[in-house]
Amino acid sequence: MVFKDLPLYCREPLEGEAQRVFLTELQRRNVVRVGLAYTVIAWVIAQVAELAFDSFGAPDWTIKSIIVLLLLGLPLALIFAWVYEMTPEGLKKEKDVDRSESITPQTGRRVDRVNIVMLVIAVGFFAFDKYAREPAATQTANDVTTAPAAEPAQVEAADEATAPKKSVAVLPFIAMSDGPDDEYFADGLTEEILNSLAQLPELLVTARTSAFVFKGDDLPPIPEIAEKLGVRHVVEGSVRRSGDRLRVTAQLIRASDGFHLWSNNYDSTSADTIKVQENIAEKIAVALDVVLDEEKSEAMRNAGLRDAEAFTLYQKGLDLFDQAHGDIEIIGGLRAANQYFDQVIERVPDFAPVYQLRADLWTHMLNQHAQAGLDDRFTAEEVAEAHTRAIADFRAAARYMKNPDDRLHAEIDLAYIEGNWRGLRARTERLLASDACSDGNWAPSVANVVGLSEQHRQHSENILACDPLRSLSWFNLARATLRIGDTSEAVRIAREGMEVAPGGWLEWIFARALIEDGRYEEAETVIDTVVRDRETAQGMRVLLAANQGDLAASQRALAGFDDNLEKLFISLPAYAWIGQRDDANRIAARHDANPWGPWILWQIAHWCACGSPWDLEVTPNFARMLEVNEVPWPPVSEGQYPLKDW
Repeated sequence: MVFKDLPLYCREPLEGEAQRVFLTELQRRNVVRVGLAYTVIAWVIAQVAELAFDSFGAPDWTIKSIIVLLLLGLPLALIFAWVYEMTPEGLKKEKDVDRSESITPQTGRRVDRVNIVMLVIAVGFFAFDKYAREPAATQTANDVTTAPAAEPAQVEAADEATAPKKSVAVLPFIAMSDGPDDEYFADGLTEEILNSLAQLPELLVTARTSAFVFKGDDLPPIPEIAEKLGVRHVVEGSVRRSGDRLRVTAQLIRASDGFHLWSNNYDSTSADTIKVQENIAEKIAVALDVVLDEEKSEAMRNAGLRDAEAFTLYQKGLDLFDQAHGDIEIIGGLRAANQYFDQVIERVPDFAPVYQLRADLWTHMLNQHAQAGLDDRFTAEEVAEAHTRAIADFRAAARYMKNPDDRLHAEIDLAYIEGNWRGLRARTERLLASDACSDGNWAPSVANVVGLSEQHRQHSENILACDPLRSLSWFNLARATLRIGDTSEAVRIAREGMEVAPGGWLEWIFARALIEDGRYEEAETVIDTVVRDRETAQGMRVLLAANQGDLAASQRALAGFDDNLEKLFISLPAYAWIGQRDDANRIAARHDANPWGPWILWQIAHWCACGSPWDLEVTPNFARMLEVNEVPWPPVSEGQYPLKDW
């Protein structure tokens, strides 16, 4: 009779006995001990291999192959421990060993000692992996990790009392591979994460222009970066591409003490880039105690390009765009940038920001045409096309913009250049009342002309908090502060801005604020030594002499221009400052004759800040647009202008 033929009541005790015997044999033959030892040793081997292979840039399949082999080895190790036994004479099959001569207890104790040693090694490697690797090796998406505390001085520098609790900067992810587009890809991934987080109203997110200042080698410590950006938290990470494989490392760091609130590694394909980006942004938001509902989650998902190839092209265009604005020949640089922006639009036709960037070329063509005195720098056909294309791009930006504040900015830009000024003041007032970090092209021009300078100053403070290392942020705040008559504060803001984010128009507004504050000697020194653009400096000399009531000096400064004054954008304000009304009227009339002329004249009135720089009778098109659209006139004047006789 075999076992299966026994009655059930007889079979059950035998089954229990067999199980007890089997478990006893597992323990006696040290199978469990060997399994534990193998697991710990395999883990250490895998970690060491990952660290070594990552350092040498080995492809992902190598480490994955090792892990697979180690997993396959576990059952083999267990079978080996069951079948074989260590004896004084060496390794023998267990069935050939006399139980009275077995030394399995001694072998078990040796295995225990090996396990203890390997566990100590594993703990040591874990500590190294957690605290010393750069970038830090990470745990799962829900893990909380720790990092070494920052030095006391650094912690103090990143004073949490000065930064909003829910504030974060996303630093440019490091490209760990050296493919021709890998850096652009890493920048694109960074910006996608940044844009997603920026959709959350309760979260202050540093703008790209300031966050990307900290790109490259030899960066300051995290607490110092956080202090300069005015945030409590920093996101950093890295991207490695190998063929179609992608590894992304990201970590959220509390700046005051270096504590890692969240970190994770992502291994995927390039096709899954969008999912990786979405997951990173979502985990960061949750780690910062942001409650995500479906509306917020959808806004985050729809914020970016959602196309890995497109955001690489977009970053290439942005790179050329930024270079162009630092170049004397801006038109050529913007044309090169637009070649990439055109490709982005082909792939993602509803991505609104790219239309605003593309429009920059057309508006610069219009401005330069006006600045050159309406001469033949561009053909009439080119200028007319530029005006048409600028309107079309701003219209597309307004149509596709998802964020309400960004959409309002685009609508203001469109109405401004299109000449549809009805309701422009109301739109601008609504935008300035928002505490969002949404900045635009010409909202400041509109605000200062229609009497919203105080609201613009408050809005500029919000923008500066979001984008503290951008020269334009400081310029707009200084400009608005000067507009409301606080000249000494405008001087302070402009001076600080030049220290923090030099460049742009800060030199000009610094000199102008000194003039309006009556600090003439200091202003003259700044004009001679700080203002780098020759024509801008010469214009400031005209303004300086005009504010002092020195007509002869003003005219000498005007004569210092090499070109015909009618070819200079500054000429109309200059004539207004010194009271040469006929000359101002002549230039204003020439601009008014063009379809885009009223837009140019509005800008001139903004930059002049001298009330009405010309007689409205000589600009009938401009006057009609003011009347039809109910735009108040004249604008508020910043200074006294003693030579101005109207």
